[in-house]
Amino acid sequence: MTTVITTSIFDIFKIGPGPSSSHTIGPMKAARAFLHKMQTASPDLEKQIISLDVSLYGSLSATGLGHGTHKAVLGGLLGWTPEGCDADRLLELLCRDDEQYEIAAGEYKIPFRAANIHFAGAGNHLHYQNTLFFEAKGKERTLITGEYYSIGGGFIREKGEKEDVPPELPHSFSNMTELSRIVQELQRPLHEIILENEAKLSNRSRAEIEEGLDRILAAMKEAVENGLARDGILPGPIGLQRKAQVLYLHSQSIANSHDRFLAALNAYALAASEENAAGRKVVTAPTSGSAGIIPGIVTLLDRHFSLPPEQLRHGLVAAAAIAFVARHNASIAGAEVGCQGEVGVASAMAAAFLAHANGASIRQVENAAEIALEHHLGLTCDPIDGYVQIPCIERNAMGAVSAYNSYILATVGEPLRQKISFDQVVEAMRITGKEMSSKYKETAQGGLAVSYVHC
Repeated sequence: MTTVITTSIFDIFKIGPGPSSSHTIGPMKAARAFLHKMQTASPDLEKQIISLDVSLYGSLSATGLGHGTHKAVLGGLLGWTPEGCDADRLLELLCRDDEQYEIAAGEYKIPFRAANIHFAGAGNHLHYQNTLFFEAKGKERTLITGEYYSIGGGFIREKGEKEDVPPELPHSFSNMTELSRIVQELQRPLHEIILENEAKLSNRSRAEIEEGLDRILAAMKEAVENGLARDGILPGPIGLQRKAQVLYLHSQSIANSHDRFLAALNAYALAASEENAAGRKVVTAPTSGSAGIIPGIVTLLDRHFSLPPEQLRHGLVAAAAIAFVARHNASIAGAEVGCQGEVGVASAMAAAFLAHANGASIRQVENAAEIALEHHLGLTCDPIDGYVQIPCIERNAMGAVSAYNSYILATVGEPLRQKISFDQVVEAMRITGKEMSSKYKETAQGGLAVSYVHC
């Protein structure tokens, strides 16, 4: 039997530090969950803990240093949350191997150093490749353990965890075909259908949901503004210089208005993506690795078209619906399906955002998302040195431009002439990801990651 989609908008769009939702936001949440487990253990058990070790597996091991996973884990053990943490303080953690921190387990303090985090390899024996294993140890035995999976987009799951029984939703759907049918049968806007489900899922009023959406949109625009204001070299051994500020400044002198418009869109997407690469606050959309695409589109609509907040909120809700379908029926994790699940899905979300925010029909919204995702099929995740920089940053700019063109193709063309459905492309992505070599799934073992040679 097909399961119903029960994902919240606020599960898709999460504010937190870059550069990777599966490598920073997810591990921070897992570490904080294990901290809670230690802090709620019996006092007799707490006082016996003398050391704490964390083992990282899969791409968390292969690219964890470049993605800052070790820093995110320590941040979670210190009790920090992705949205509430100070990104600058997070970047300062574990800069020296001999630096010691104290983890609070009840009244007791556990010493913790860089050596307590182990990059443990592929972990083929584990349930999920991006696994974190925590061990709180006493003098003679391990006292408390925790096994967590970072499953993409900042989502985590604990081994043996029973899924919460979701509430019964006003509108049940498992794919885009069913969602489109609901919209057409009820003759109601897409965003209204999703928002009514959201009220049940998150137990929030309409005003609270809209306030949350505005907070997400503001964080997206802030990431773009911060990125445009900063120049210099990004962290890591690549020595990659930021490009967004220079591109934006140069775009202002372009005589051709169409070229100037396109250059600005590229700059906006680059700006947010560079902020992500620097480990600063971004919004998962649907992941941190693709966190420049929708913010680029949002800033474009805000600055160049002066779309009112209500229409931006509606567009964001439509984008969330596309992410729901892609995640439910395939994946949004680079470690599972490659970058087609990150930049590809983000581009599809942005295309749907544009279409719905500008009053397109549900068929046009679906077509826009389908076109964008179709032309990202097979996209590998091959970050150089494990840093979310090359090809990730420019790939966000390309994804934003592709989203805009997909929106044009879907809304200016004849909707009924589009042969492929969004559901069919999502299924193609799932199969492609399943058959894709692990070298091209966020491990930095194939593609550009091994073709690039440092000068």
